[in-house]
Amino acid sequence: MKRWGAGRLLATCATGALLWALVAAGCLCVGSTGSFGWPDHIVFAYRLEVVLVASLVGAALGAAGVVYQAILRNPLADPYLLGVSSGASLLSLLWYVGILATRAAPIQAAGQQAFAFAGALLSITVVFLVSSRRGRLDPVTLILVGVIVNAVNGSIYLLIFFRHPELVSRGGEFTFLVGGIQTNLTRQQEWAAAACSGAGWLGLAYLAGQLNVAPLGEAEAQALGVHIHRLRWVALVLASVITASVVAISGPIGFVGLICPHLGRLIVGRDQRRLLPTATALAAALLAIADAASRYLSQESLLRTQLPVGVLTGLLGGPFFLLLLWRNRRAGGGLM
Repeated sequence: MKRWGAGRLLATCATGALLWALVAAGCLCVGSTGSFGWPDHIVFAYRLEVVLVASLVGAALGAAGVVYQAILRNPLADPYLLGVSSGASLLSLLWYVGILATRAAPIQAAGQQAFAFAGALLSITVVFLVSSRRGRLDPVTLILVGVIVNAVNGSIYLLIFFRHPELVSRGGEFTFLVGGIQTNLTRQQEWAAAACSGAGWLGLAYLAGQLNVAPLGEAEAQALGVHIHRLRWVALVLASVITASVVAISGPIGFVGLICPHLGRLIVGRDQRRLLPTATALAAALLAIADAASRYLSQESLLRTQLPVGVLTGLLGGPFFLLLLWRNRRAGGGLM
């Protein structure tokens, strides 16, 4: 591997940050009235907070997607594969139903985001404990257990949901369950998510060089001086904590963590040291664009309501990924 110092990392990060800043500035000019232009100071403060939260969520999902695809050796892996999203959604629904039923002060004080974070960590803990054997994690076993945990969480979710049909007609916190940029967050919630994501990202950046050998077998990785089992544990724990921290404030927003690593590979190749900051910037920009598109579509002449960005990314992400897959197959290459 070529020598990769702090200078190269900073240059790559600076390029990605510049790309994101240009996109974010454009998103600030998009309003819900159909007009374009730089907002006044009151609207600017509101939009800036929303764009920053969207960018934070996107950046975290993009970085986590890079790690999941490398460690699990699966081009279809995304940050929700091991149950983070389903666990967060399930405990968020339990919180919401608890508020409707009891109005208990301790439940209200904990907050939906706290329940979501706890649910995400609980699910990923179960996956790791069940998948590990003598302290080792096998990618295939992780995926299988993750699918099972997702299925169980989803079944419990549907059971509770259909026992409370009134949830369909209610907005507010329920919007969280389909994935969206929340506008009712406190500064403490935003800073907590940013701190967890930032610290986790720095840890992943430190491991990025070792992630290049993650797709190799155990013998090949050890021959290159990488303790592959320790790498799997540390990288997956960091990526899962990053994912849990942002899912706790946004809900499940699909396809961002799946697509952006592939877009990054088209731009900078498969070197994880370049791919991690590139996919992070692309995902931050993509979710900021999706949020701006949601604002624009909410005007009176179009949808008349603001769609959660999770709906937009789901509608656009699937066809885009199929197009990307088709182009790569025509070129005779793979996704990884």
